Amino acid sequence: MGVGEWFGICCANLTIDSKKRSSIAARTGRITAQLNHDFRKLSSDVAHRFYVGSYGRGTAIPSVSDVDILYQLPYELYGKYNSYATNGQSGLLSAVRASVQRTYPTSSISGSGQVIVVSFNDGIRFELLPAFLDTEGGYIFADTNEGGSWKHCKPKHEMDAFSQRSVSCNGNLIELSRLARAWHDTNNVSISGMLIDTLAYQFLETWAYRDKGYLYYDWMTRDFFAYVASQNASQQYWRAPGSGSYVARTGVFEYKARQAELRAREAISYQDNSNDWSAKKKYREIYGTVFPT
Repeated sequence: MGVGEWFGICCANLTIDSKKRSSIAARTGRITAQLNHDFRKLSSDVAHRFYVGSYGRGTAIPSVSDVDILYQLPYELYGKYNSYATNGQSGLLSAVRASVQRTYPTSSISGSGQVIVVSFNDGIRFELLPAFLDTEGGYIFADTNEGGSWKHCKPKHEMDAFSQRSVSCNGNLIELSRLARAWHDTNNVSISGMLIDTLAYQFLETWAYRDKGYLYYDWMTRDFFAYVASQNASQQYWRAPGSGSYVARTGVFEYKARQAELRAREAISYQDNSNDWSAKKKYREIYGTVFPT
């Protein structure tokens, strides 16, 4: 079994199994059905919502604990809550939270300024963003902080850009983002999922082997982490693909990326000398137990 097979197994281990996906879908359906009933007098558990975040981009891995959903509210409600004398945004989130509580009355449900958070006993947490479609295909959402305001986001623009690049790169963008999450989990790296996806997106734009298969994933590992390690340590924000929104730094990640690059170089050297056991040991130091022994 060669390096292509190793990475093929690793990537397969980073896909979310059908049981977990079914559980997420069932909970999403119940929340959506209640929202559609309460705000639209509609009987549907799929209409007017879509996944965003890593789950929406397809880059989540089995350790995922947060599932992000955007629910599109009828636009006439924007006028209602925007006309409040003070913090209509808080009134909007309270109404949405009350709706969700009707279908999950015993779950922990809270507001966090912009989203409704629904926490389940198995560690899965749903973050629901109620929003209104704007005239540019983006969304308007409520921010209850500092007296209340309306903010804008373009999640579909981001997902479309991400999907297009992944297709042009033979699916490698999604696989690389999942691998980077395994590195994040294994090495306790201070970097957000959105920044992981943004850097993977940027890296694959010019990487010479971006359309190749698993056989090139040893080089992709080496070169991607070299790219991440080379980021300007004083840079605080990056621009998300598609939307151009700001993606903030959450901590220092460059040093651990350099460690991963050096381990990948060691692994490749071991491969060149037919020492597969030592090579795989180095990859497991980067990606953890999802990498085959």
